[in-house]
Amino acid sequence: MKRSAGILLPISSLPSNYGIGTLGIEARKFIDFLVEAKQSYWQILPIGPTSYGDSPYSSFSSFAGNPYFIDFDLLEEEGLLKKEEYQKINWGKNKEDIDYGLLYEKRFMVLHKAVDRLYRTQKKEFLFFCEEEKYWLEDYASYMAIKNSLGGISLENWPKALRKKEKKVLQETKEKLKDEILFFKAIQYLFFKQWQALKAYAKEKGIGIIGDLPIYVARDSADVWANPEVFQLNKDGKPTLVAGVPPDYFSEDGQLWGNPLYDWKAMEKNQYDFWMKRIYQQFRFYDVLRIDHFRGFESYYAIKANAKNAKVGSWKKGPGKTFFTILEKKMKGKEIIAEDLGFLTDKVYALLEDCGYPGMKVLEFAFSPDDQIGRYLPHNYDENCIVYLGTHDNDTVVGWLKTAEKSHTKRAKDYFQLNEKEGYNWGMIRGAYSSVAKLAIIQCQDILGLDNAARINIPSTVGMNWRWRMKKNALKKKDAKRLADLCALYQRGGE
Repeated sequence: MKRSAGILLPISSLPSNYGIGTLGIEARKFIDFLVEAKQSYWQILPIGPTSYGDSPYSSFSSFAGNPYFIDFDLLEEEGLLKKEEYQKINWGKNKEDIDYGLLYEKRFMVLHKAVDRLYRTQKKEFLFFCEEEKYWLEDYASYMAIKNSLGGISLENWPKALRKKEKKVLQETKEKLKDEILFFKAIQYLFFKQWQALKAYAKEKGIGIIGDLPIYVARDSADVWANPEVFQLNKDGKPTLVAGVPPDYFSEDGQLWGNPLYDWKAMEKNQYDFWMKRIYQQFRFYDVLRIDHFRGFESYYAIKANAKNAKVGSWKKGPGKTFFTILEKKMKGKEIIAEDLGFLTDKVYALLEDCGYPGMKVLEFAFSPDDQIGRYLPHNYDENCIVYLGTHDNDTVVGWLKTAEKSHTKRAKDYFQLNEKEGYNWGMIRGAYSSVAKLAIIQCQDILGLDNAARINIPSTVGMNWRWRMKKNALKKKDAKRLADLCALYQRGGE
């Protein structure tokens, strides 16, 4: 990875007339902006189909794409939709918000119309896709069809015969639901087709896509249903211990994620095959992969499944270097970023050094007394790291400067010589670009100078996260020029 810069913007946060960002024209316009701004990377969040809570880190599948991201205008160009079938629908009045309830209610009705025409016009290509993707697609489509037939209830509440995939009952159910299974396969075909076209456009323009892989899968997912043997589950298929992290600078109560934990010893016997398939799939989507919660590979935090928060738990040994040795052999030369935030130990630092992956530095953490050794201050960096002002779990810079303790923000202002004329957000961007970190990633909201109303996620909360969308034409030529000038000044690809 060369010395460079990029912007963090989820697909969901792109402008759109249809309730959520998509893989259509606005995604291409954003890539064009990246080129103009002399950026090298577009970082996004996970792109799997979202489940309860709407978090991209809680998906029905590690392998599938989010049907919400399928662009209707592109389907209309293909002759799979008519404009009146989607343009007259109310997708929500607030262009800076995502109404997930509305999407769930109305988007699949439109996609059914597109799929009906798909069978007539692209049947050969669709059947080829189904055969090529069979290793994950059959389980995913069957899971979603069964889940819908049961009123959307969680996997743990399914009838035992279906939850346990008893052969006779499963075959009968799949035959009964064959049309719905075919539908879920078809919308994956549409997603993959649009994603591959967008990725090709980015590559043509010289933009790499950085994706994100959550370390854990959702307990209500095709991943758990199809691969129960790789998780720590009881005889009823329910976890007794679940994932999370203890209290840290993100949350006083810790974060109770609730995901099932892996049975790392069982997976080691087949060289972590489930994980290798997950990562292989991600590199079909992305050029660079950020692996979430890297510290969980050294040791992971286990919490009782009935706990109310993550304050009480225990650390258990993870797979360590063995996992990454196998990963390197199977994915030789692939670029990986380690999300090394949170409670870290000397053993985690040693594992990161052994792997050689760049870790993350977050400037909003640098000015708190919690960072006693100054690991987030730019003068202490080595170049093998990625610098952020904040991640999707942080406030925007403007929001942070308003709400953080005054002693912290004063240190930041003094350190970077921030001033209103330059703009506090731009002064922080300058600080990140001037560091030795090989890559500087800036949240799009911080380029726009938005306050905490544009924050994407507050960890350990549910209901109002993952909803922010950028206004159409919010990014201006002056923003591109300003970023390009900084790239040139600090030799991040703007020469």
